[in-house]
Order: sequence, then C-alpha cells, then structure tokens
Amino acid sequence: MNNPVPQCRINRLTRYAALLLSILTAACSTLPDVSNLSTSLAQKVPTATSATTGPVLDQARLAELEAAATGSPLVQGNKVTLLFDGPETMTAMIAAIEQATSTINFETYIFDQDELGQRFADLLIEKQRAGVQVNVIYDSVGSIGTPSEFFERMRAAGIKMLEFNPVNPLKRFGRWQLNHRDHHKILVVDGKIGFTGGVNISAAYANSSLFRSRRRVAANEIGWRDTHVQIEGPAVASLQLLFLQTWASQHSEDLPDLNYFPKLGKAGDKAVHVLGSRPDGDYGIYKAYILAIQQARQSIHITTPYFAPDRQLVNALVAAAQRGVDVTLILPSVSDSGLVFQAGRSFYTQLLEAGIHIYELQLTVLHAKTAVIDGVWSTVGSANLDIRSFLHNYEANVIVIDSDFGNEMENAFQEDLLDSDQITLGQWQQRPFSEHIKEWSARSLGYWL
Repeated sequence: MNNPVPQCRINRLTRYAALLLSILTAACSTLPDVSNLSTSLAQKVPTATSATTGPVLDQARLAELEAAATGSPLVQGNKVTLLFDGPETMTAMIAAIEQATSTINFETYIFDQDELGQRFADLLIEKQRAGVQVNVIYDSVGSIGTPSEFFERMRAAGIKMLEFNPVNPLKRFGRWQLNHRDHHKILVVDGKIGFTGGVNISAAYANSSLFRSRRRVAANEIGWRDTHVQIEGPAVASLQLLFLQTWASQHSEDLPDLNYFPKLGKAGDKAVHVLGSRPDGDYGIYKAYILAIQQARQSIHITTPYFAPDRQLVNALVAAAQRGVDVTLILPSVSDSGLVFQAGRSFYTQLLEAGIHIYELQLTVLHAKTAVIDGVWSTVGSANLDIRSFLHNYEANVIVIDSDFGNEMENAFQEDLLDSDQITLGQWQQRPFSEHIKEWSARSLGYWL
C-alpha cells in the first residue's frame, strides 16, 4: 500500500486542532430537526406523497421534494462521467487543464508537495504563463504539511492563491475560524467543464486501489479508493458559483474580471443538483441525504470513509431497514483517523440489530463519499457522513437523479463489495471489551471529530 503517513498526519492534525479549539472556545451548534422532513415537505408540495406509496421511487417527485428541501432546483441537460480512483481522476483533470483557454478555478483541501503535487503545480504555472488566469484555493489545515514555498512559487508565476482560514490568525482580518474548514474539491475549466468529489492532490492518489483491478497489485502500489465526477453542461455554473462564493467569503483580493460564466448549452441528458454547504448555512446536503433515505423504497447503498453520524441519520437508516429497505453500508477497515473510525463502530450494534448490512473495505484506505438509493438517486462529493461535514466544513456534493447513472453507481458499489468483508452481529458481539471502551470514548467526542 502507498505510505499514507503524510496525509494521515495532516488529517490527525486537522481533527485534533479543531477538537481543541472547539472545546476551548465554541458553543455547540446543532443540526436542524429533519425527523419528519419527508412528511412535512409532502404537505407543502401538492404533487408529493409519502415514501410508502407505490413500489418504485418516483424520480420527478423526489426531485420536487429535494428542490423544496434545499431551495435549489435540479439542472437539466448535463453530461456526467464517473471517475474512479486517483489516476483516472488526475488524467481527466489534467486533460481538461491542458485544453484551458481562459480560466482555471481550482479548490482543494489537501495540496501536497510530492511528485503528484509538483506535477499539478507545474501544469498550473505553465497555463498561467500561457495567458490562462489560474485561481487556487487551498485549505490551511488540510495543507498544513506543505511548505509555504510551494505555494509562493505558484503565486510568483501570477496565479491567484488563497489560503482558506489560515492557521496563523495574523494572516487575515476578521474572526479566526480554525474549526471551519474548506473541504471542497472543485475544478472548473473555462467555466465549461467541472469536477468534484473526494480526490485531493496527494501521493495517496498516484496509484489505483484494487477497484476494477484485473492484475495482481503489490501492496506498496495500492492507492486510496475514491470517486470523482466530471460534469459538462449547465450545472458547471453551480460549481463555479461555489468556488467564487468561497473566495469571496475570505475577504481576499478581488479576482480578475473575466467571463467565469459563459453560456452553457445542453451537453447530455442528466439532471444534476449541485449542493454546497457551509457552517451556519442551510444544511442542504444533510437535508438531501435524510430526504432520500426517508423516501427510499428498495435499497440504500452508502460508501463513506468517516462515519460518525448524528442520531437523526442513524434513526433514518434504522427506520428504512425496518420498513423492508435493503440498507447496506461500505465502511473502512483501516482509517487515517482513529477517533472517527472508533466512533463509527460504536453504532454497529444498533445498525446490525436493525437488519442493516455492514461491510468493511479491505487492503486499501477508503475515501469515496458516495451513495445510490433505489438505483435512481445518486450522490458523489466531499461530504462524509459525520457531524463535522454537516456542521463545520464547506462541502460540495453532486446529486444525479437518473436510472442509467444510478445503474453505474450500483455496479461500482457491487464491485466494492467484492473487496469487502461483511461484519455480522454474532461476530461483532465477540469483539474484546477494550474495543467497547475505545468506541464509547470516541463517540462521546462525536461533535468535535
């Protein structure tokens, strides 16, 4: 397996620093009460009925409910391409950057100074020198292990650089918000092609995971398992807007006045919902997840690396299983965040007793944040199923309501199951008592993880 130490160290620093700051200075925020979201929306949307009506999920009704819940409608006429693991994602992003003619807006949580990071930075510098305006946002905590000289080299080439919520409070005016992190992974090229998902710029993505591998892979050649999407069509404007809103939120220098929103025609047949969330915002991603789970009639298949949910999310999953929905989770067997790993496992007993199926991906670090519900509602993005993502981070998820795309997502989920081991209730009940203590301790810190 690739040595994950640099990113592990970064993630631990992120969580522990945020944990310390929250305990010392922050009052606890809370997620909104969404326990009856599906029912309350059905009363407001005349054509919408409850999830118990009919055996098949009504795509149009779900889209209508989701628009009402999040305040943002689905955008029609898009082409959406699934990208699996680092090499496939990097190849697609680099190809788009190489073809750029006007602007490149790039936003990432981790931007490492390793071979992959250097290659990415060199390409951005090359495009800037060729007359393309490049604007970059990187998270201060996520990229805390990267030397400042790495970013200064890009800035010296003319690239506009923004360090999001600097760890050093003297680097920006206004309130110091160390606990609020920019977890977006967004790339928009010429305002016409967009990318988002879970992939950072790090050596962990230099190699593929075992996903769809048709050859024997040495342990030191296995990369992290992740998922990204490439979008063409009108929905790209929504990704562009998220980037520009994040830039503006930092009260930094103005970006060059260029055409960031060119006219975008129909590029495909996919209906896409681009959702962004931020601290103290409207919790759109959280609401969309809960609503889709409440509306599910056949299956809920979720893949997530950091599973430390709030009580409402757990209750929604349990309720779905109790009404006969196949609820299956793919979670990590190894993690770069031990506290979140143990906090997630503290829910296993309740979930297993409710009939929820739990699998743990083997051999590689899981980092994909995806879900497919009833083979129709799919999401790929940066948000984990943990309280940190929903309360403290800037996150971006793409939702596609389409059966063909859902079939692609379902096929990927089934392939990941082949590389996963199932956790049964009987097996879980036999774990050592010391594991109970670790889980209880981690869960008690759930809000701050």
